[in-house]
Amino acid sequence: MNQQVKDRVQEGFKERMDYDELLNCMRCGFCLPSCPTYIESGKNELHSPRGRIALMKGVVDGDIEPDEEVKRSLDMCLGCRACEPVCPSGVKYGHLLEEARDIIYQEEKQSLPVKGLRHLVFAQLFPYQQRMVGLMGLVRFYQQTGVQSFTRKLGVLKAFPETMQIMEHVLPPIPKRKDIKNRPTQLKSLHKTRKKQVAFFSGCLMDTVFMQTNEATKKLLQYAGCDIVIPKTQACCGALHGHSGEKERAKEMAKRNIIAFEEASVDYIITNAGGCGAFLVDYDHLLKAEPEWAQRAQAFTAKIKDVTAILVELDFHKQPLQLDDEIVTYQDSCHLRNGQKTFKEPRLLLQSIQGATYVEMNNADRCCGSAGIYNMLEPKMSMQILDYKMTQTKQTKAQTIVTANPGCLLQMMVGIEKHGDPETMRAVHIVDLLLEAVENARDRQEKGSVHR
Repeated sequence: MNQQVKDRVQEGFKERMDYDELLNCMRCGFCLPSCPTYIESGKNELHSPRGRIALMKGVVDGDIEPDEEVKRSLDMCLGCRACEPVCPSGVKYGHLLEEARDIIYQEEKQSLPVKGLRHLVFAQLFPYQQRMVGLMGLVRFYQQTGVQSFTRKLGVLKAFPETMQIMEHVLPPIPKRKDIKNRPTQLKSLHKTRKKQVAFFSGCLMDTVFMQTNEATKKLLQYAGCDIVIPKTQACCGALHGHSGEKERAKEMAKRNIIAFEEASVDYIITNAGGCGAFLVDYDHLLKAEPEWAQRAQAFTAKIKDVTAILVELDFHKQPLQLDDEIVTYQDSCHLRNGQKTFKEPRLLLQSIQGATYVEMNNADRCCGSAGIYNMLEPKMSMQILDYKMTQTKQTKAQTIVTANPGCLLQMMVGIEKHGDPETMRAVHIVDLLLEAVENARDRQEKGSVHR
């Protein structure tokens, strides 16, 4: 950073950072054992929550220049927010981190390639679902036409980082464009009585790369007794923007979603991706300074609920669920646990499956290293964190690793490829496993009725 940029960043910190929140940090150190980057960096305070807060406060006070070391410390953070539940002062570290990143990224001078790429991703791609569908069509073409196998044979992928090579290998088959587009916007309960009227937040990657998981989510909600509305005008949640220093664009996404879901008279807005859900439930904070939106944002966030939470609320875990004998473990989505405070419900659902033996993973609540696109931007640290996670996974002897977020799912797939045995171990989203279990139980019941 040149001096002019440093001066603008420092002024931005003084004007925008919540100084009272910075002062709330007592430097007690309770956050240190919960922070993966602090642990994996050899207990370097620069890469701990209290260390980063001290840097932010130092910049505001004028004691520290906002140089590359400050930026590096903030970039190294996963944003997992594991420090928040253990903080005795209740410091909203995630809010501080997002504000600081936004100030730095909006003020720093970026190279033309980086600036162009950020504009393409944040302004031209993620805000427009049809463009996401088009991009996924290109990925499907790559997967289905022999280009993928040809690329692998030529060894082209060896030019890319190891993480990207494995990610390319584990990426699920992309659905056909017509299958993505031709889906109903309303679904009726499959239960004998309707229990709830809900809206479903489809997401962007979830509704393309993981379309089958979205379909499984809707089917589970129908089995649980929900009528479902899927607003066509909904947009990307804005989490990628908010975590990457694009706060104004995140606000644009938030406003589009609030408008889209206001038109649906529903009990809840259901999500199935921990990262999306945690950002959606923070819309009230994101828009608190805009009087015309603040109250509407509060009404929106009050309705956000993860699919596992509503399934437990509607006693889905009490109906027959059946799998063949297998050991199952669960990897927490950081944002589902730390942002939405949802962690008991997934475990209760998994423990309710007959034929499945649930084994709790040691430090299941520690980040897997995915953190949105962190595994692409910080592959070395991401893989260090994943190595630890796979060591804990292996100790459970589980054949099935269950997650509740697409990034976690891909990261655990990478872990299986890198450390496990793809022939005997799998990673699945919890709703896909639950649908497998409920339909397996129904099939057995039907066969039993026929035999009788």
